[in-house]
Amino acid sequence: MGKELFKNIPSKVGDLVKDVRNGRIGLPDLQRPFVWKDNKIRELFDSMLKGYPIGYIMLWESPADYESKKSSIGNNDKTYDEPKELVIDGQQRLTALVAAMFAVKVKDKNFVEREIKISYNPLTCEFAVWSQAYEKDPDWISRISDVFLAKEDNSISSLRRRYIKEANESRLKKEVSLLTDTEEDKIEDNINALLNLLDYSLPTLEISYNADEEDVADIFVRVNSGGQKLTENNFIQTLISVYENETSDRINAFSAESRIPANNTSYNTLLAVEPSHLIRMAVGVGFRRARLRYAYMLLRGKNLETGKFSAEERSENLRIFKDALDKVMNLNNWHGFINIVGEAGYISSKLIASSNAVVFSYVLYLIAKYDYKLDAAQLKKCISKWFFMSSITYFYTGSTETAVEKQFADLRDVHSTADFISYIDRVIETRFTADYFRLTLPNELNSAAAISPVWYGYVAAQIILSTPMLFSNTPVSKYFVLGSSGTKNAIDKHHIFPKNYLTTIGFDTDRDRNQIANYTYLEFSTNIEISDKPPIDYVSYYRHKLGEEGYRKACEDHALPDNFENMEYMDFLSQRRILMAKTVQKAYQRLCG
Repeated sequence: MGKELFKNIPSKVGDLVKDVRNGRIGLPDLQRPFVWKDNKIRELFDSMLKGYPIGYIMLWESPADYESKKSSIGNNDKTYDEPKELVIDGQQRLTALVAAMFAVKVKDKNFVEREIKISYNPLTCEFAVWSQAYEKDPDWISRISDVFLAKEDNSISSLRRRYIKEANESRLKKEVSLLTDTEEDKIEDNINALLNLLDYSLPTLEISYNADEEDVADIFVRVNSGGQKLTENNFIQTLISVYENETSDRINAFSAESRIPANNTSYNTLLAVEPSHLIRMAVGVGFRRARLRYAYMLLRGKNLETGKFSAEERSENLRIFKDALDKVMNLNNWHGFINIVGEAGYISSKLIASSNAVVFSYVLYLIAKYDYKLDAAQLKKCISKWFFMSSITYFYTGSTETAVEKQFADLRDVHSTADFISYIDRVIETRFTADYFRLTLPNELNSAAAISPVWYGYVAAQIILSTPMLFSNTPVSKYFVLGSSGTKNAIDKHHIFPKNYLTTIGFDTDRDRNQIANYTYLEFSTNIEISDKPPIDYVSYYRHKLGEEGYRKACEDHALPDNFENMEYMDFLSQRRILMAKTVQKAYQRLCG
């Protein structure tokens, strides 16, 4: 039998909760969003009181010197400077226990702090999710945390007497009989039963610090019946939460603010930032790594050459990480980049097919700014071209980490501002070739995919070229900004050959009818006017309304072939794909100007 990487530790809930509160066990979910519903927490306590199993906890032993303690304890400071173990599995379960038993606040999915309140009836042994009704009902202890905190303060007898007194006063008002001696004994027994949950056995598995993150992830998957997978992001967020609480708070704040419109925050129209995005960005800028497994090892204090851990190594790597994070979360940097992406036609999250394009292009922007010293004009031209190309050509889709690792390797031979700009132009030219616009892009536009980087690229090209809506003088860009719609979208993706009309002439599959080349954006009112009319009918109306010159200009702007209304549908699609590709090429040339 091989050497065991774990050991079973007989644990009780009270000991685990105590170790979380004093810092001996690191529990990141006290800083990260907590997702359990309160009703699930109620069921957890109900199961414990009935003696049912509630799962297990998996810990990972820290390689650091975990026995160092702080000189003073107070204001909820933790006893231990650094945790002895990190919670790998059972984080939500352990968070629920700590928060409900001892009134420790958690953050919800919107990063807002809240208290978990579970009520308890000592007469019936029932648990309930707190409400005003239970708060006012003297038969209920509105928060079980009152009981556990009273035990800590040696005031549990006072709590029990107060409960009985208030219950009897309520009975007097209702003119019903007071609590009997038997009922009072039952109340005492049931309050003790609640407190005895601290002695509830909770199976605990401790993995040795010698196990690497791949071993830990594999162990987790094999013992977890839900098949959940641990990622490098999970590991890194755990480390930051327990070793760098202030840094974790900053990451969460930046992520939360990106969702809520406000000045002087990270809010933007492209990306609802997740902590994992910021971690990837900082790792890319600080360590020139796309594969987070390496960054995880570094942040854990592992020397990649010797394979040994040390507190000194971890401290230095955390310093590098935090310096990079400062650049990532600098609002001038962030919004400067977002504005450049807007210059490339990507002004809304509706046009972003992959968050990786935003994440890794921002990394490239920061490397260009700080390492290669590009000025504002150079950054704007260089990064806007790069984002436009990378988004349309699926550069950050698929084996993203491999592509970015190769880019980082290439940049090791790039040493000056001019070399960097030349490198970016060279990579773009290898993808944006004459054959790409003539053959490859038209072929990729032969698709009915609902989410397509090439369709979004075509729309971005129209935004770059300040194209008005079809048969309108309102810019396409206007309808991708915040607040432009009511209950009905102000802009509609319209079938140039309407679906119902196509059905009548024999095209009865969405694969044919929903071709990218059959789409354009229309104002809602224009879409209503066209409705299901065949092109031959509505074209004559708009020729008359716009005049021949205005009509031809509208068709040119929207890549519509001459006399498209008289074409066979498949011929129309084929010719329009070529014209759409030319529109994308024209927009790219505008960015190069």
